[in-house]
Amino acid sequence: MKNDRVYKILFSSVYPMYIQKAEKKGRTKEEVDIVTKWLTGYSDEQLKAQIEKKADFQTFFDEAPKLNPNASKITGMICGYRIEEIEDPLMQKIRYLDKLVDELAKGKKMEKILRE
Repeated sequence: MKNDRVYKILFSSVYPMYIQKAEKKGRTKEEVDIVTKWLTGYSDEQLKAQIEKKADFQTFFDEAPKLNPNASKITGMICGYRIEEIEDPLMQKIRYLDKLVDELAKGKKMEKILRE
């Protein structure tokens, strides 16, 4: 899939899938929100606004208050790619979020997911 197509995917269409993935493994929507806000710097209200306005991934990350300074500590494989080797900054941010939700669904402790 070309990066441009991924960037235009609506965050609001993927967000329920993140929640579903987490809930299938006994985690909660609130935990998905915690990792999303940790990565992006969004508040509850800002995150809700992004979902309601149907922001695509490009807009979602462009308008994020600030990427967490510890985001670079998110490493490993996701969707067949090593996150730390992804050269495109936006694609790397999208994969960071995918990885955080994946770790949540795999039962990792929140402290480890948030790189504390």
